[in-house]
Amino acid sequence: MPRQEIRPATEDDVPLILALIKELAEYERLSQEVLATEGILRESLFGEVRGAEALIGYHEGAPAGFALFFHNFSTFLGRPGIYLEDLYVKPEFRGKGIGRGMLVYLARLAKGRNCGRLEWSVLDWNEPAIRLYRSIGAVPMDEWTVYRLSGKALDELAL
Repeated sequence: MPRQEIRPATEDDVPLILALIKELAEYERLSQEVLATEGILRESLFGEVRGAEALIGYHEGAPAGFALFFHNFSTFLGRPGIYLEDLYVKPEFRGKGIGRGMLVYLARLAKGRNCGRLEWSVLDWNEPAIRLYRSIGAVPMDEWTVYRLSGKALDELAL
């Protein structure tokens, strides 16, 4: 058995993905914001219109983490990109190369799909993740601020 394996998620992985999402939310101190259910994830990841894709990372056969991503598009490049929505490695598997392995997998996937970039956001306080990202050559986009419209504000604008 390989020490490490990164593979695309299957529909059978939905319960595991949801459990990992909940662990990630707890780590990010955002547990109260998790509204996802197995049904929602099943439809979003494996339904007729797929909104995202996921990877599962294993260490010595044990599920160690996940990455969830989707395609975006760069008008300036005129090409798609991959946006990494979440990358999470369980604490007991950190430092074993699982996170880096998932980033390598995504970089190869991006190149294979003719994408112009791979990008993501990171919480300012998440120093271990920032160190990993810098070690692979990623750079922060300090001149950009992320805006979000959700909940009541989204509902009201959609009226």
